[in-house]
Amino acid sequence: MIQLGKYLDNLRGVVKEVDVKSAFQKQKEGAVLLDIREKDEVNSGSPTNALRISKGMLEMSISNDIPNDDTEIYLLCASGRRSLVSAFTLQQLGYKHIYSVKGGFTEWKNQELPFEVPQKLNEEDLERYKRHLLIPEIGEKGQIKLLKSRVLIVGAGGIGSPVAWYLAAAGVGNIGIIDDDVVDRTNLQRQILHTESSVGSFKVDSAKERLEALNPKINIIPIKERLNAENIESIISDFDVVLDGTDNFTTRYLINDACVKLKIPNVHGSVFRFEGQVSTFWPASEKENAPCYRCVYPSPPPPELAPSCAEAGVLGVLPGMVGVMCATETIKILVGFGNLMVGKLLCFNAATWDFDVYDVDQKSDCPYCGCKHEEDYPEYSNYAQFCSI
Repeated sequence: MIQLGKYLDNLRGVVKEVDVKSAFQKQKEGAVLLDIREKDEVNSGSPTNALRISKGMLEMSISNDIPNDDTEIYLLCASGRRSLVSAFTLQQLGYKHIYSVKGGFTEWKNQELPFEVPQKLNEEDLERYKRHLLIPEIGEKGQIKLLKSRVLIVGAGGIGSPVAWYLAAAGVGNIGIIDDDVVDRTNLQRQILHTESSVGSFKVDSAKERLEALNPKINIIPIKERLNAENIESIISDFDVVLDGTDNFTTRYLINDACVKLKIPNVHGSVFRFEGQVSTFWPASEKENAPCYRCVYPSPPPPELAPSCAEAGVLGVLPGMVGVMCATETIKILVGFGNLMVGKLLCFNAATWDFDVYDVDQKSDCPYCGCKHEEDYPEYSNYAQFCSI
């Protein structure tokens, strides 16, 4: 015991300690509060919005959760002793701004600072999402993020169908699907959410029925409307990610403009005959060069250069390929891992198997993502008279 005391005293000479109120204030200012207690301890309560990595997994997991060694990190354990040891370890790993919280969670509760009982997966969830839980980049923490997430899929058609299937299977807890169309027999060649028995039904009703059969514990939100300048903000503002699977420019530009204004990531997929495109437009992301859709396509082309699938045709499996990529991108955004398609445009041709990824730049003079003040943001435009729908 005497040796441990001397060891901790030595650590206090090289690790800075702060009180719980200072740590709480730093957390509100953007620093990371890292709870390193074991799972059974955390299950009884943990500081609200804390990052939770047990001490035993800290060295193995920290680079995935906090890749930037300049991040300001405040370590918290039960009493402030384990956090001293772990803070010294992280210093040795190269993290520059590490602090140990004196008194730990015991003192945090004594000072009546906010804490929560973290959500846990039940036995059924542990079984259903077992393959996700085995992946370090997802794990139980990432799966809980998915279950809490809200994603809006615009269009229950060729691209929206595989996106919806895979997000539902992955356990995205709240999936909104907006579409005012009904199922037509010509849809069945590519829109895999629907079957022969769905013909004549609203697409969102068909989607809800099949997705709930796949995963009955998630919440499917059918919206039988068409997005327009009047309703778009009220509809999309409640979601974490918007998935643009539309095939008309009227809606595509509306989605971009509203997502830029509301700082919501816009995962984009589009198809034409044998060709597909995928990108994520998210100017509010932390990436330095993060364009919006208008930075790439400032204005819509004339109708004769932008035929819809009904006019030009599309290879039936192509929307599936694009949709799977969009679903993957959405999961990465929600959980927070991997490299995103922000600032990049993936273009491929299924007939030739040519894949190209282009860097796309944010335009400093873009009137939308370059707008500095909300009161100067342009009004939503209606391109219905110009675009092929």
